[in-house]
Amino acid sequence: MVEQDVMDPLLVATFYRFVTLDDPVRFQTLIQECCEANDVRGIVLLAGEGINATISGPPAGVRSVLEQLGEHPEFQGLCWKESSGRKQPFRTLRVRLKREIVSMGVDGIDPARLVGTYVAPEEWNDLISDPEVLVIDTRNHYEVKIGSFQEAINPDIASFRDLPEWLSRFIDVAAQPKVAMFCTGGIRCEKSTALLKEAGVTEVYHLEGGILKYLEEVPESDSLWQGDCFVFDERVSIGHGLQPGNHILCRACRHPLGTEERSSSLYQEGVSCPGCHQRTTPEQKARFAERQKQITLARARGEEHLPR
Repeated sequence: MVEQDVMDPLLVATFYRFVTLDDPVRFQTLIQECCEANDVRGIVLLAGEGINATISGPPAGVRSVLEQLGEHPEFQGLCWKESSGRKQPFRTLRVRLKREIVSMGVDGIDPARLVGTYVAPEEWNDLISDPEVLVIDTRNHYEVKIGSFQEAINPDIASFRDLPEWLSRFIDVAAQPKVAMFCTGGIRCEKSTALLKEAGVTEVYHLEGGILKYLEEVPESDSLWQGDCFVFDERVSIGHGLQPGNHILCRACRHPLGTEERSSSLYQEGVSCPGCHQRTTPEQKARFAERQKQITLARARGEEHLPR
């Protein structure tokens, strides 16, 4: 596949909505056809509980997809977050059917019915500066490692599915704590705050629009965010103003790597990093090395070769 030569910036749109979809398969076909017709790539997840997506392409094409999606009652008034770039962050278009649009593994949690209180980015600093508020980062440990809010609690989880157990162990419902949660775009907080509300916690808040909206709207001079924010595409990380961050992806374990990790003797491009070097076998490393060889050859030919 020849790498797309982009003179004008590409538009990246991230959005989700919890809404009952009686026929996700119908939307899968509609979205697939609409994106293909507009040269739009990305990842779209559909389930009976709604949609979760990040798409990228020519601005007119992305907006056409969003407009056509908004013509359906289920997605009228859909909001999204925008950023731009000159390189397509997605290799392909994938429109997938899932059991959940964000996997938590707890039955009966319905954010469309019950969810925490939304807090706008411009009001977030005041909330999390309150010493009586428990501020919880709901993201995975490798995301938290490269950036988070000052004084936020890190549950140190490997997967969002681990969060319910952590909350049940460390949140005393009887004490009725004030809890503020945040995540990348807001979707994980929709479910985690709904979970706490279902459990009986009264004061539960979450950052509206997630970290991405905060970094977009809050000036760096006023920000309480430290580091970069991990994103699940080829940009890897972004900073204030949604500008590209300083991380790359380890192709072996798919964790973000900063300057320090890339300076380690255990780092080999496409093969290993300090975090996974001891966890992969010689056979796996040999396979990764061959894959990296093909990527390097493709680059030399001026071709795009983004490994999955």
